Amino acid sequence: MSVDKPRILVVDDERFYIDVLSNLLRDEYEVETAVTGEEALIQAAAEPLPDLVLLDIVLPDIDGYEVCHRLKQNVATAEIPVIFLTVKSDVDDEVRGFNLGAVDYIAKPISPPIVKARVRTHVKLARMIKQLEELVVELKEQPNVLSA
Repeated sequence: MSVDKPRILVVDDERFYIDVLSNLLRDEYEVETAVTGEEALIQAAAEPLPDLVLLDIVLPDIDGYEVCHRLKQNVATAEIPVIFLTVKSDVDDEVRGFNLGAVDYIAKPISPPIVKARVRTHVKLARMIKQLEELVVELKEQPNVLSA
């Protein structure tokens, strides 16, 4: 039985970080990239949806905060975990990211083992949540189960 690699969308306008993250993650994940916010929104909504988005805040068109906001407002992409990966490291920046729906926040320069661990954790959590939600739906369809 073959298991599809989880899909990661890396959004950054700096070629250096796109290359570093692609090389770091490509053994375990299918990595797609975008260099603008608009491109990220299009790719994030394309089937099959990414399992996670690594999102820079400083982008040439719309910033990562707005990208995250739009992802979370779209029913199709709202459940995709977003990890901000950015040079913006003030507490206010982190709080704003979390308030917009991000699941994590990593400051640049990055630590490769930390990025890998956080990506692995959030992909696993998202997949487990999806499995639980599917199980609840399945159980609700059975008579006398979860009908209390």
